[in-house]
Amino acid sequence: MKIDKLEKDISNFWDENILPTLTDYIKIPNKSPAFDPDWKQNGHMDAVLELAKKWIEKFQPEGSTVHIKEGENRTPVIAIEIPGERDGNILMYGHLDKQPEMEGWNDGLGPWDPVYIDEKLYGRGGADDGYALFASLGSILSLKTQGAKLPRIIVLIEFCEESGSPDLPYYMDKFKDTIGNVDLVICLDSGAGNYEQLWSTVSLRGMISCNLKVEVLSEGVHSGNASGMVPSSFRLIRQLISRLEDEKTGEILVPELHADIPSHRYVEAQKMASALNGDFGSFPWHNSTSPMTENSLDGLIGRTWKPTLSVVGSGGIPSIQNGGNVLRPYTELKLSFRLPPTVNCNVAMDAVDKVLRKEPPNNSSVKIDWDEPANGWNAPKLSGWLEDAMEEASQLFYSKSAMAMGEGGTIPFMAMLGEQFPAAQFVVTGVLGPNSNAHGPNEFLHIPFAKKLSASIALILNRYPS
Repeated sequence: MKIDKLEKDISNFWDENILPTLTDYIKIPNKSPAFDPDWKQNGHMDAVLELAKKWIEKFQPEGSTVHIKEGENRTPVIAIEIPGERDGNILMYGHLDKQPEMEGWNDGLGPWDPVYIDEKLYGRGGADDGYALFASLGSILSLKTQGAKLPRIIVLIEFCEESGSPDLPYYMDKFKDTIGNVDLVICLDSGAGNYEQLWSTVSLRGMISCNLKVEVLSEGVHSGNASGMVPSSFRLIRQLISRLEDEKTGEILVPELHADIPSHRYVEAQKMASALNGDFGSFPWHNSTSPMTENSLDGLIGRTWKPTLSVVGSGGIPSIQNGGNVLRPYTELKLSFRLPPTVNCNVAMDAVDKVLRKEPPNNSSVKIDWDEPANGWNAPKLSGWLEDAMEEASQLFYSKSAMAMGEGGTIPFMAMLGEQFPAAQFVVTGVLGPNSNAHGPNEFLHIPFAKKLSASIALILNRYPS
């Protein structure tokens, strides 16, 4: 395989065939079902599916078979089956659903308005993770043009990852004969510590989330008349949260949400801290806000192996403009917990549920509505050939060593595959580097990095042992 030709072919394929389609993809507000309950009626998912189908029809490798399934009341899934010319069975994964808009986009930018600035493509879903389908086939085609003989490959693309992948187990069962026994999983839905070397994700946190509602009245009443007699629903829900989290440190107080941290994950975190020179300034800090710790190693461990709680939504609270002198009947908060990779999400959910329901303050009405939980994932040790291939790719395309990192996010599919294929090897990587801001405003795809990542994936595919 000629490396120079590989790089050139991939770069040209991105410029000519991926970027135009990815630009069209960003324009479609294909929010995941959790954020668009009327997704079927709105038609955005069908529009993305049609866009993907047309592109696949144009660029699918010779001899491949495209499977598209749409179960009743389920999001679609695409599986591209590419027959192998030598031993091995590889599964490549991505998704085409998106997070909601979010506020705070810079002037001239917007979630559904793709803009190309300084080799970055801005817009919702380009980096997380719309590029994955196109980049996967681009890597495969770049090898085919050089006559490379590849193992069998399945490219699997789902449409509900941002909702916790509730439809994926159903489709994995439907596709079990097509997929077969997987030897290597390549997932393009993760991140990078910088844009200067190849990064692989070796752990992911799990997640549980719920709507917590505390009711004290059947309707709002005059705060001057009622306060001092009727307890504030906000104060009561604050009491409940204090059962879960130390408000001074952020430490989670429920033992079932903690896990023992393997010693080699500390070693990897230390290497990452050294590679980045302790610079983790990719967050848009406001003014002089300081991080939870000034120690870079503690920070890395905190965002990958420690449980956390975030309040990500609210109900029953009027806007500032509409806030009158009313003692509100209820307060509702959306709680999102990230769990260490090895914590069982159902055990964690049951533990939190018990803590919240026990002895409601002031005998108030406490209601808890749980979302679908998701387990984390802890990668198996890399085999020698794969470790060598990743290092070779990083040196060839980035001129730096490959790096391993834990990620604080959740990819439900990884936990599912880890259980289903315990002997498989994993390459979990992606383009979500510093400031790329997936899920937030000003999300962007770093194009030069994405091209190098595509070339790296191609090399790994080519190095798969016979």
